[in-house]
Amino acid sequence: PVFLALVQWSPTLAMGFGQNILISLVAIGLGTVFGLLVGALGMSPFWLLRLPARIWIQVFRNAPWLVLIYFTTYVFPFEIRIGSTYISFPDWVKVTIGLALPASANVAEIFRGAVASIPSTQWEAARSLAFTRGQIFTSIILPQCFKRMLPPWMNLYAVITMGTALASLVGVHDVIDTAQIASNTVNQTGFTVIIYCSLLVLFFAYCYPI
Repeated sequence: PVFLALVQWSPTLAMGFGQNILISLVAIGLGTVFGLLVGALGMSPFWLLRLPARIWIQVFRNAPWLVLIYFTTYVFPFEIRIGSTYISFPDWVKVTIGLALPASANVAEIFRGAVASIPSTQWEAARSLAFTRGQIFTSIILPQCFKRMLPPWMNLYAVITMGTALASLVGVHDVIDTAQIASNTVNQTGFTVIIYCSLLVLFFAYCYPI
């Protein structure tokens, strides 16, 4: 009966896990775009640009993710008014922003590390050929950074995916919330153990290949 109940709840769990995947993809996407911008500003020769970027990185790299998720959940409104139209601001979007903040700080550091790993002789050789700093950065340095950034970036995405499990704490109907509903509905200790073991397997099966 316990395994039969798990089979019956499997489609609902799959839909909930789809919500986790959606949050992780959007969060890493936003975090990557903003993180590259922050990382570039953090390496600027102008301290007025560099200082805010370094503060951003230090704050959001060291902030607890759960605190950020609660912060974005309660800071942003439930709906946004544009003219006479009200647009809802769902909780999963707020969680996505909460996860995108530390993702951006980590991507900025990954980017900085990739740039720093390029031998200084390449900068010097490019300068000797009269390349500007911008040309060196975009044409010589950045193309080499992609392969160096990819492994830590994929590791960060896997961590973000596991972090989406926190979404259920603020009312998002994800796979954890679905498992809690299933556990309360079936109300059997054996089923509760099996369903959470299944979630461990599910997250592992998704994250390990990454």
